[in-house]
Amino acid sequence: MINLENILKHFKELTPVQIDKISRIKNLYLDWNSKINVISRKDIDEIYIRHVLHSLSISKIIHFAQGTQIVDVGCGGGFPGIPLAIYFPEVNFTLVDSIGKKIQVVNQIASALDLKNVVAVNDRAENLKTKYDFVVSRAVTAFPNFVALTKNLVTKKQINAIPNGIIYLKGGDFSLEIEPFKNTIQIFNIPDFFDEPFFETKKIIYLPL
Repeated sequence: MINLENILKHFKELTPVQIDKISRIKNLYLDWNSKINVISRKDIDEIYIRHVLHSLSISKIIHFAQGTQIVDVGCGGGFPGIPLAIYFPEVNFTLVDSIGKKIQVVNQIASALDLKNVVAVNDRAENLKTKYDFVVSRAVTAFPNFVALTKNLVTKKQINAIPNGIIYLKGGDFSLEIEPFKNTIQIFNIPDFFDEPFFETKKIIYLPL
């Protein structure tokens, strides 16, 4: 399974338990996707690069401290939250999406993988009352809209090596979107971490709050 080898190449520190969970992802999503379409067929074929490895790129810019609270807003079928929950078993993840069938899939996948650090919530971000250390997401809307939607979810209490904030996975040209934040954001080029062609234009936007 060549795609899984891409994960192992970049994450040699994975434990046997983590490797087992990651190795089961493709078949679990294949099964659930046949019932509830949450990932395109092309993306399913390349799930370890386009979804798992892409999600895990966040771990290249921060190692979340034990007990960190993270909310994945607009999680879709569970990315980046589920791969990050496998990689950070002592970190708590709340995966949120307004579409119920997607949350159904997330719940089933998390249960099958025995991810006790994952809670799935069928709701909109603006309805959430809990505070989190970090908000993570994969380009669910234009960045200024996402900041407006989620900035109030971030707690002021700090337990990590970098300030709490938003970590956003995005590709393409988004220079106009980030103009209002150009003095505060940090941008990380994913090709600095991974050499697969898929990541050529992919970046991580980190906005401390």
